[in-house]
Amino acid sequence: MHPRRSAQEVVLCDLCETVPLQSHCELCNINLCKACVGEHLSDTSKDHKVVPFLRRKATPNHPKCPDHADKHCEIYCEKCDIPVCSTCALFGKHKGHDVSNILEKLGAKTESLQKDLKELETRIYLRYEEMVSNVETEKTELETNYGKLTTDADEQGEVLHREITVIVNQRKSAIAEMKTKHLDALNKNTDEITQKMAELKQIMSDLKSILKSNDVSLTSTYKSRNSEFRTLPPKVRVTLPSLFPQKINKDQLNEMFGFLPPLSINTEHGDTMKSAEAVSSPPVKPLLDEPRVTATIDTGYRHRLYSVSCLSEDQVWTRGDNKTMKLLNLQSKLLTSIQTKLGNIPRDIAVTRDGDLVYTDSINKTVNLIKNKQIHTVITLQGWRPFNVCCTAANDLLVTMVSDDRKQCKVVRYSGSTQTQSIQFDDQGLPLYSSDPLTPKYISENRNLDICVADYVARAVVVVNQSGKLQFRYTGHPSNTKQSFRPADITTDSQSHILTADLDNHCIHILDQDGHFLRYIHCHLRCPWGLCVDIRDNLFVAECVTAKVKKIQYL
Repeated sequence: MHPRRSAQEVVLCDLCETVPLQSHCELCNINLCKACVGEHLSDTSKDHKVVPFLRRKATPNHPKCPDHADKHCEIYCEKCDIPVCSTCALFGKHKGHDVSNILEKLGAKTESLQKDLKELETRIYLRYEEMVSNVETEKTELETNYGKLTTDADEQGEVLHREITVIVNQRKSAIAEMKTKHLDALNKNTDEITQKMAELKQIMSDLKSILKSNDVSLTSTYKSRNSEFRTLPPKVRVTLPSLFPQKINKDQLNEMFGFLPPLSINTEHGDTMKSAEAVSSPPVKPLLDEPRVTATIDTGYRHRLYSVSCLSEDQVWTRGDNKTMKLLNLQSKLLTSIQTKLGNIPRDIAVTRDGDLVYTDSINKTVNLIKNKQIHTVITLQGWRPFNVCCTAANDLLVTMVSDDRKQCKVVRYSGSTQTQSIQFDDQGLPLYSSDPLTPKYISENRNLDICVADYVARAVVVVNQSGKLQFRYTGHPSNTKQSFRPADITTDSQSHILTADLDNHCIHILDQDGHFLRYIHCHLRCPWGLCVDIRDNLFVAECVTAKVKKIQYL
């Protein structure tokens, strides 16, 4: 043990090694007695920092110099961004470089480390914990969810079995009825022949009696009836029925059983958390003073055009007043067309995040998904008719629908084929939406997850939050319009703007997310009806009467 560092001895000054220490120089990392402090400070080549020994900071562990074994790196080279010893700084390879006080540099580095540690402890690690918790929750719910799917499959199988049993029993009943009729016909035929045979036996007996009697009177009066019986009784011929089983079409049987989309497992790029100092908001895109049309698409519909939905920046799906839905590019070229399953006019269309087309059939009360040109019914309603549809950021479907008795309207959220939310009344129990079944109620989800509905009959845009609580109603803006507000379609953009087509005033209203009017888009529009916005915030407007789609830059 060092004689001056023994626990039984007083700790002495590092300079004189005879007097107990009282102070400490944080720059040089040495302990000093009162007398040696003055001598130490006489070296003016350094900015010494002498403090009472008990108030000294933790002693930094200076690394040894790799080039000078007897030296420690107590200086910081700014150019090379590393600690160096005094010899290297004055005479070695770091000679002439800018240097700084290593303790000051250490203080700044320490502050940065503390900030990093705080962010890791209070924000980043917690997000990782949250992600693990969410995955564990999903794993916990997996058994239940897949159990429900299996139960649904069993129930659907039982339904089909019951239907098949009903059909089999109907066929058996028909067969039994045919058998009875067949037997009745044969019995009747037998009775007729037996009756004739009885008559024949009587005639033959009479003839034998006449022949034995030699009675001239009976013989002379005899009248032959043989010609009557030479025509045999009618024979009943019944064609035995046959059962002609149809070849089972497995594809149709699969479709009857129900559509099960393939499991989609996507590994998304992890979200990048912004630093604590950064503000979480999308890039600001100001509104243009003069929006401009950048492309016009002639859809080829002869009469009306009602819906447009973006597949990409240069391809859009359209829906008119017939059973055909068309995919066109900006040059008006028809890329593909699909007819509805039952030949009904689709009520609305939307494109999912996977690029598949969805359409509603209000006559057949279904919502249908088109994947690889195959139409699958994903939602079948009872007592309600689906109207308009949109796809959310979470790839759910939001559907507006009206009851069969035309007295109620609601918005329903579906995850796949499962209903997860229904929105119909405000906090006072009053209907949020009008219930006219013949007019559109287009729907869109905003970036802040608000649900926006353009209620044509109510002449209002009705916006509720993600939980279904009413946020506001927009009923138009008095400036620059001649007719009262008549909203058709509605859409939103990356800035959380709400855009709605004003059919009677031939313009688009732009609102902020709180329902405040910002401005109009005119661009010589004629009866704008359908709307959508692509990923670059280009607006596509379907003009009802011209059957054209205009692409408009407004940001």
